[in-house]
Amino acid sequence: MDPLLRSELIRYGEMAQSCYDAFDYDPFSYYFGGCRFPRRAFLDSLHLTRHGYDVTRYLYATANIRLPNFFTKSRWPNLWSPKANWIGYVAVSDDETSRVLGRRDIAIAWRGTVTRLEWLADLMNYLKPVDDNSWCGKKKSYRNFFRSFNKKLHHSIRSRLRQVLTEVKRLTEKYDGAGEEVSITITGHSLGSALATLSAYDIAETGLNLVICVFSFSGPRVGNVRFKERLDFLGVKVLRVVNVHDIVPRCPGFLFNEDVPRVLTKLAEGLPWCYSHVGVELELDHKSSPFLKPTSDLVSAHNLEAHLHLLDGSVSFLFFSCFVSYNTSYNVNIYSIII
Repeated sequence: MDPLLRSELIRYGEMAQSCYDAFDYDPFSYYFGGCRFPRRAFLDSLHLTRHGYDVTRYLYATANIRLPNFFTKSRWPNLWSPKANWIGYVAVSDDETSRVLGRRDIAIAWRGTVTRLEWLADLMNYLKPVDDNSWCGKKKSYRNFFRSFNKKLHHSIRSRLRQVLTEVKRLTEKYDGAGEEVSITITGHSLGSALATLSAYDIAETGLNLVICVFSFSGPRVGNVRFKERLDFLGVKVLRVVNVHDIVPRCPGFLFNEDVPRVLTKLAEGLPWCYSHVGVELELDHKSSPFLKPTSDLVSAHNLEAHLHLLDGSVSFLFFSCFVSYNTSYNVNIYSIII
């Protein structure tokens, strides 16, 4: 693998992993379900200052399902927020990192599923139209991913979508207005991967003339063929990193997916179980790594840290080629991904 691509994948993968590491799992904590660290000290607390980013905003959300209150709750009588969970952040590259990259990079990191309520919401997903006036047939995406993405929260009057778009607009106006080249990179694992794809779609639909790239780790299928075609039309670049033994990237859409002949998906595209992956896939195999145990445990195959170990030094099976162009001796652009 190209060393520059490898380092970029690990960097953004560690950003996604930081969403798990910073999540407050302690039910005895007042901030249970929130972030353990203040925003300004977030990357420093996780020893990630080497990446050269500054966190500018935290993101909050909750699953959009109504169930009896039998899930684990904080032992505090007055929780900081009884309905919302911290689920990610927006960060921007500092001056030194921007000089090396050749652009000001806005990074958005999404956390994957950690609570039982979120897991149940994932299992209840099915396709839902993205809008009423699609450009070519009905574009559809995961129902609960999309509803959860637009859900208004107790913690914030803005939905996840509004939180992201507001911050992206603010940062774009600040740096693009100053004459800098700006890019947007979105990363996430599992549920966070689906949210990364959806947020990239929504940002691209606003008409911003920016390079938008998604680094997806162990993500499920998000939408149907029309959704994939629209994402391609908008110019969003998606690189999906998956473990061949992980079942999450293979669902939903066990029967009708991108591997089925186009004529069959055309006939079944109106059904709520017809899905298609987006972007380009990079397959990894933990059983081929000399550094990881050849376990058959499904949870381990889905683990993000295992993916990062595989990227950092083991044999991987590449089904794509990546064109890396050098603007100067320092400036690097890895966003032109060619099948």
